[in-house]
Amino acid sequence: MLEVHELTKRYGAVLAVDGLSFRAEPGRVLGFLGPNGAGKTTTLRTLLGLTLPTSGQATVNGQSYRSLTEPISQVGAVLEGPQFHPGRTGRNHLRMLAMAAGIPATRVDELLRLVDLDSAGGKRVKGYSLGMRQRLSLAAALLGDPRALVLDEPANGLDPQGIRWLRDFLRAQAAEGRTVLISSHVLAEVAQTVDEVIVVNRGRLVAQGSLDELTQGAAAPVWVRSPDAERLRGALAAKGIEAEPGEAGSDWLRVPDTSLETVGTTAAENGIAVFELYRPRQSLESVFFELTSEPEAAA
Repeated sequence: MLEVHELTKRYGAVLAVDGLSFRAEPGRVLGFLGPNGAGKTTTLRTLLGLTLPTSGQATVNGQSYRSLTEPISQVGAVLEGPQFHPGRTGRNHLRMLAMAAGIPATRVDELLRLVDLDSAGGKRVKGYSLGMRQRLSLAAALLGDPRALVLDEPANGLDPQGIRWLRDFLRAQAAEGRTVLISSHVLAEVAQTVDEVIVVNRGRLVAQGSLDELTQGAAAPVWVRSPDAERLRGALAAKGIEAEPGEAGSDWLRVPDTSLETVGTTAAENGIAVFELYRPRQSLESVFFELTSEPEAAA
């Protein structure tokens, strides 16, 4: 498990992270979202022992990264883009890392197959596409078979087919019981990959929850279609609920400030047939911009 508790980080007068707390649980993919400068990279670097907190904690299985006896077996990471020697082959890059960590060389070919680079393992990294380099970075992160993955923008450079591969890959890692924490700006892809989302802005947590919780559109009106729309409108009015008719000649009603259950129950109590009943769901993108947009300065 990865946990951040009341984490604060200052760089001089700049408050990069401000009392941030969250957990990434085993068997789940957690999306870590926020605009540029929101404190995401600082948080991930602190979690991985690359930056010391001003106050608070960032831990891996209850310990700071620097206290882990075998960190490579507990957490693997890809941060700030792939870093490789361009003249070294992908296979030799992984072999060097495995040798330094005391990991058997047999693990290298296993990982190249896992990230679909087995046919490119003998090629020099300078000839790799950006997407191939991203896959090689993922292989390196998995060398020690860690129980957690921390990935910063793992979809960078991937084409649509590669993004789909990444989605399936991350879901498979979570299904094996790993904790997966990903930071990404590709919101449409995040929405198809993660189990839970946290959104930060100016170093502070502004939202956390499952995709359903964040996108259910609690403020959106209920829409209902009935062959007896006017009678349903009257039944709702009797309960103090104002419904607005749809377009002229339409059998739709728009019902703000109420729930699906209330509209459905009212129709059933009055023997009114309902053909459709729904509340529009917001996209993750619209929720993200709503949570992170800055108020306009007063004139």
